[in-house]
Formats: sequence, C-alpha cells, structure tokens
Amino acid sequence: MLNVTFVRPAMFYINGFSNIPHAKYYYIFLCFIYITTVVGNSFLITVIYLVKTLHTPKYMIVFSLALTDLCGSTALIPKVLDTFLFDRRYIVYEACLSYLFFVWSFALVQSWTLVTMSYDRFIAICLPLRYHNIITKSAVGAILFFVWVFSLSFLAIVVWQINRLSFCGSVVIQSFFCDHGPLYRLACNDTTINSILVNVAIAIIMIIPLIVIALTYVCIAIALSRIASGVERLKALKTCTSHLIVVAIFFLPLVGTNLAAVTSYIHPNARMFNSTMTHTIPSLLNPIIYSLKTEEMSMSLV
Repeated sequence: MLNVTFVRPAMFYINGFSNIPHAKYYYIFLCFIYITTVVGNSFLITVIYLVKTLHTPKYMIVFSLALTDLCGSTALIPKVLDTFLFDRRYIVYEACLSYLFFVWSFALVQSWTLVTMSYDRFIAICLPLRYHNIITKSAVGAILFFVWVFSLSFLAIVVWQINRLSFCGSVVIQSFFCDHGPLYRLACNDTTINSILVNVAIAIIMIIPLIVIALTYVCIAIALSRIASGVERLKALKTCTSHLIVVAIFFLPLVGTNLAAVTSYIHPNARMFNSTMTHTIPSLLNPIIYSLKTEEMSMSLV
C-alpha cells in the first residue's frame, strides 16, 4: 500500500488587489451594488410571485434568473466586503471550498438560464402556433430543475477534486475570492484533472451557451426575414431585446477578460477588477432591464 499524505492548510490568505490607493472606496461601491442588487431582484421576485398574470413559463425563467442573481451576489459580495473592508483575509480551508462552490455554481446556473430564455424566444418566434404546447410550465420547470442540479453537481466535482490536492507551499490566493484557478495552482502534486476541469468549466459556462444562443438567434433572424409585414417583424424582435441585452451584459465582459488573459498580459489588479464587475454588474442590471423593457412587467406595475 502507498502511504499518501495530503497537506491541507488550516487557512488560505486571499491577497486581493495590490498597491491600489483608496481601495476601500471601491469596496464601498461594491456594497452599494450589492444593496441595489438585493432590492432589485427581491422586487422582481416578489412581483412575479404576487401578480398572477406573470405566472407563465417565460416568467418562471425570469424568476429563476432573479433568484440566481440574488444568490450569486450574496455568495460573493458580503464575503468580499468582510475580507477587505475589515481586513479579514484569512479564510478557513473548508470555508474557502464552500466559497468557490457557491460563487461558480450560481454563475453556471445564470449562464444556462440565459440559454433557456433563448430557447423560449426561439419557440415563440419560429414555432408560434406550437408555443403553448411546447413551452409549458412543467417543461420549463423540468429544464430549470436540470440546470440547477447539473450546475451544483458539476461544481461539487470541481470542489472534490480540489479537496484531493496537497498544499505544501504558498497559501496566498492571488484573487479577490477563493477562485478555482488561483487556488488549484497552489497545489504541489498533480493538478492535471483540475486543469481539465478548468477547460470543461470554460466550455459549459461560456463557449457552449454562447454557441447555442447564437444558433437560436440565427434561426430567429431567418424566421423574421420571412415575415412580410415590417410592423410584425419589429414587434417580434422587441420581445427579444431584453434577453439580448442581458446576454450581452453577462457574456461580453466574461469573453473579453478570458480572451485578453489568453492573448496578452493582464495586470492582476485589472483581471480582478474585470472579474468583480463580471460577477456583480449583470445581477445589478437584470431586474432593471426586465422591469423596464418587458411589456408584461410594465403593465403589472401600472
């Protein structure tokens, strides 16, 4: 039998930004973002729950997105504020893994919830006569349930693989939270599986959802081109604007940051700033977009 010893530190140290003057003002700004995010998404969830005309498959998806935004921001921002505003940068090993699990689980759910929205728009415009037969509450509920279960299961595997690593060197995480990449690279044994999981995570959070969404909108564009009336075409297109804005807000910073990291050097401070904005701004703006840009929501608020 092989005697394998795993070295697990009692704590990790979250390094965060380095040599930034007046950094506390940035964290106070994050506090404002969090408060606004909680209020906005709680409001959206409450309106959808109370207004019976919004008890439709489409708004089941919007409800799931708002819940994901609320949970994702709560998993990340309060701990970031506690870490840096009150200088509590040491985090217990188990708490660090939990931190990683929840932040990236909700990011994965958010990504595939946007894919589910694109599927809803695809059926509504390309197969309008069959929409109510295909997009039912039970069908959407099953899709959303699968998205949540798959996301939690995948991140459980990621965390389990981190837990199999040995940390016998530095315990300083070069990020603003217990991020997967900066964490597993601290290990002093074989991290091949973890590296593979990074590529899988990039594929299922960013690449595959973007491809699926792009394909649905290609089909939508073809269907719209066949509509003779310009007014009807514009009316159909307007039902997609909220979703397109949300997709752009979520994916553009994510893709931009990752492409820049691959193709050129990014200063750690710039990378962390982009990452914080990627994790927080979409959750802040989503409820505003769906409250102002969606006709059913606007009518329910009158």
